[in-house]
Amino acid sequence: MMQINFLAILFAALVPLLMGFIWYNPKVFGKIWMKESGLTEEKMKDTSMGMVFIVSIILSIMIGFFLQMVTIHQFGALGMVGGDPDLAKPSFAAFMHDYGTAFRSFGHGALHSFMTGVFFVFPLIAINAMFERKSWKYIFINTGYWTITITLMGGIICGWYAIDGFNLVTPK
Repeated sequence: MMQINFLAILFAALVPLLMGFIWYNPKVFGKIWMKESGLTEEKMKDTSMGMVFIVSIILSIMIGFFLQMVTIHQFGALGMVGGDPDLAKPSFAAFMHDYGTAFRSFGHGALHSFMTGVFFVFPLIAINAMFERKSWKYIFINTGYWTITITLMGGIICGWYAIDGFNLVTPK
């Protein structure tokens, strides 16, 4: 059956918080982002940051689960046989024997996650921002943050499988 590397996902789920501390720091993009978002320091103080961090970690774990499917192609092969390798034809076992650990590296995961940032995250943020009448600065600050963040997350998740030797299926 499909094995999910929860430790890799949990570790990668910390990346958005760490990147956020850097990216949205007032010395980097924080002041511009606050201005373009229409936020003030007073509004920021009215928020329960503990709850924001907890929910952010939970949502980041969800992103990690998604990136696992984007970066590790063997999940797609497993999906083609209905998720149960025991019910698959012998050709599936042969395929997984030959390619079960192919393309599992930090670079491969980072590449696919970067493409997800450019071709999925950017359009989502841009469409919402245009309807919210936000500026292109706002769009590029947030898209840049998320593209770099998920690039790192996807690299960690995909690369961790290579380090751990984590198998998605055990061919018979």
